[in-house]
Amino acid sequence: MTLTRRTLGLILLGTGACLVAGFSSSLFAQDQAPNRREFSITAREYRFNPDRLEVTQDDLIKLTIESGDVTYSFTIDAYRLSRRIPAGAKTVIEFRADQAGTFDYYSNMTGHEKVRGQLVVRRR
Repeated sequence: MTLTRRTLGLILLGTGACLVAGFSSSLFAQDQAPNRREFSITAREYRFNPDRLEVTQDDLIKLTIESGDVTYSFTIDAYRLSRRIPAGAKTVIEFRADQAGTFDYYSNMTGHEKVRGQLVVRRR
């Protein structure tokens, strides 16, 4: 089979179209806006409820944490987050879950060693 200019041109045109289509779809995937996830957490009777949160990497997270009895804190070491939640009050924490993995969150107040939970960030 001999290759004519026309056949070669069509092959190159088809190959170029496939490359452009693949490149543009990967661009759109990268440019997607991150998901916004909102959670309400209650700290009461020396427990966090819920004690497990699951998100996807790069999600924008908004936590509203309310203390139902005493003063608590909310800490995630890997994200360098630590906020105090006064007794009977709410605290809002916002951050981007840019690290995949499983991270403990806890209250670092004296006597709160069992006040714990987990943030699970699944790889995108």
